[in-house]
Amino acid sequence: MGCWRLPGPALALLLLLLCPPPSPACPAACHCSPGQVDCRERGLLEVPWSLSTNTSALWLAYNFIRVLGPRSFPPLPGLRLLSLAHNRLELLHSHALLGLGELQELDLSHNRLTLLTPDTFLPLTSLATLNLGSNRLGELEPGVPGALPQLQALLLQDNPWVCSCGILPLWRWLSHNREKVREKSLLLCRVPEQLNKYPIMAFGEESFRQCQESSLSPQHYIAFFIIGPFSFIASIFFCTVLGSLVVFYHSLRRESQCWRRPHVCRVH
Repeated sequence: MGCWRLPGPALALLLLLLCPPPSPACPAACHCSPGQVDCRERGLLEVPWSLSTNTSALWLAYNFIRVLGPRSFPPLPGLRLLSLAHNRLELLHSHALLGLGELQELDLSHNRLTLLTPDTFLPLTSLATLNLGSNRLGELEPGVPGALPQLQALLLQDNPWVCSCGILPLWRWLSHNREKVREKSLLLCRVPEQLNKYPIMAFGEESFRQCQESSLSPQHYIAFFIIGPFSFIASIFFCTVLGSLVVFYHSLRRESQCWRRPHVCRVH
């Protein structure tokens, strides 16, 4: 019996039909569609690592993630949307969001965040929307939104804001960026008690007058550290010189009296 061979292109097509290329990775607990990964309500304790590099939207809401460390995410150069709402987030490492430079929307609402640093958000050069609502933030460094050059919408509602002098820098940023702050009426003081539920945006410049008068710049503190010890040493030197002059004066006075009235200095 004679044998026949398929042409090269035909053989390649047949192999392609029999052995299709592997589909992009999808975590076992998630549902995936082209560019979309839905991992909501899966009981996850950390970000799944087996994610396709072409993922553009990742939903991780309603899980039990507590910490985002420096290697929480695999390389996701095309990620545009990331939702971590309704988790138990307490800590974001300063390198947690590295490699997400194309991210445009980040939802961190309904978590347990108490402190955020600007360094964490520096990699997000394309971020337009940041939701920090319903966390445990008492204050927020203005450097956090300031680290986001493309920011258009910031949500901060339902946080226990501490309305003391420490909130002055944030109030100034909010006052100069009102168009970027959504739900401004829901930014309410929690502490002190007499200001509970008082709108932060209702404060005026005069409300912080005492803070401005009592606040000291770093230059002031440096001057105090330099002048303080110098003043102390100078005061000791002055007291020593003054004391010596007094003793010398009394000595001269006594010698003068002895010269005029020798019996005054007579030793009995």
